[in-house]
Amino acid sequence: MQIILPALVLAVLGFGLGVLINFVAKVFYVEEDPAIEEMVDLLPRYNCGACGHPGCKEMAIALLENKNKPADCKPIKKDQIPVIQEYLDNYFKNKKAKEN
Repeated sequence: MQIILPALVLAVLGFGLGVLINFVAKVFYVEEDPAIEEMVDLLPRYNCGACGHPGCKEMAIALLENKNKPADCKPIKKDQIPVIQEYLDNYFKNKKAKEN
């Protein structure tokens, strides 16, 4: 009985905290632009930091905010740059159309 009571208390505490974490995760959920993940998929995903950003996700965000150019990514293959630029052109065109 000496071992069952502490185990039961820990199990109830763990379950309660798990429910609390689940609730907080749903309440404070922040939806991201799906274009960020699509842009990350177009990048080489080395997370090398050669572009000046800590990873490819931050580079993708900078590209979508028009703060960087695809050529700023150092390890990217040269044939991938026009593909990314075309995606960005379509993204900005659609974004502008939604604003009007």
